[in-house]
Amino acid sequence: MPRDELRQPLKRLSLRQRLWAKRPSALATASAIALLVFAGGGLWLSRIPYPFAGEPIVTVQIPPIQDLTTASTTPAAEKPEASEASDTEAIIDENASIAEDIPADPPAPPQYQQEASIIVARNRAMKAAPIDAVTESSPDGPLPRVSGRGKSPFDVYSQVTPMAVSMSKRPKIAILLGGMGLNETLTKKAIQDLPGDISFGFAPYGDHLQVQVNKARAKGHEIMLQVPMEPMGYPGINPGPKTLLVDAPPADNIASLRWHMSRFAGYAGITNYMGARLLAAADAVDPVMQELKQRGLVYLEDATVNSTVSPKIGDARRLPVRRASVIIDADPKPAAIADALAGLEQEAIANGIAIGTGSGLEVTIDSVAEWSKELRQKGILLIPISAAYKGIRT
Repeated sequence: MPRDELRQPLKRLSLRQRLWAKRPSALATASAIALLVFAGGGLWLSRIPYPFAGEPIVTVQIPPIQDLTTASTTPAAEKPEASEASDTEAIIDENASIAEDIPADPPAPPQYQQEASIIVARNRAMKAAPIDAVTESSPDGPLPRVSGRGKSPFDVYSQVTPMAVSMSKRPKIAILLGGMGLNETLTKKAIQDLPGDISFGFAPYGDHLQVQVNKARAKGHEIMLQVPMEPMGYPGINPGPKTLLVDAPPADNIASLRWHMSRFAGYAGITNYMGARLLAAADAVDPVMQELKQRGLVYLEDATVNSTVSPKIGDARRLPVRRASVIIDADPKPAAIADALAGLEQEAIANGIAIGTGSGLEVTIDSVAEWSKELRQKGILLIPISAAYKGIRT
């Protein structure tokens, strides 16, 4: 019952009693809690990236309406009366005419051409790196690692492949352009001019690498780290400081590899720079593959190396390994690059998927940018490098 102030003696209320008397009503309290929940939820949603929000992923092309002609809508043509003396001859001639008028069945188009059109956003932004869950601190800089929940840098730093793409039977092409980060002007041009599904290989020797990598990721470009490996003719042909060497102790090669990996964060895997001699030596390659496996990365090998043990060792170590089949700018001329890209298309049509590599030259950037505009009309999908390692249909 409410307190009767007139029946109680006058006395000074305690602080607790005064605060309790001024407590807000239940309605006001509930309103404040609801407001805090909505504000907190809105802030949380605003910090979660939704790269496909508002972007069409799959569209269906509806063919134009065509008039149908059937026996009920088209009058039969009048036939001349045949003479009694040549009834058999007339029947034979009529049947021959009918056989000539029946068109041969056209060849069935490939199954992928009967699929609905697939439209994916040109540039799907990815988070800036490094991401703490897959980053390990070292004296040289950040190193990739598998998170406590089992997420690998490949999982976290790869571009998301829409299900419409991964389940499609359309031919697919993945392209990696290397040498990024060395020339900031050309790197900026590649980021701006190329569609996001073109992946980039960053060299470990450039300036402001993390800034450039994050700008590329913001435009949807996946990143691979190029690691210099001993070529034939070393040291006359020298890829750069801390090159992985055949005759170096494994511990020295791992130390050099970790130095390269610490130059920046945000890459999903490693790709070779040169390395024809090292990649033919199993004793030198095996420790490198073990290190990549432990750190949750994948390995991509370009088409410059003919004799390589990396696929065999990758299988033994359960490390995902893929090899490119074409260097698109081995001859850095527009016509030659166009021919190499056409060859990639034919390989993708024949095998379901094709991987090409190249350099971040201006002529290569311009050629690939122009070529990529026509792929959709050809029924060919451009995919990031990571998609070649995932369970896509071919």
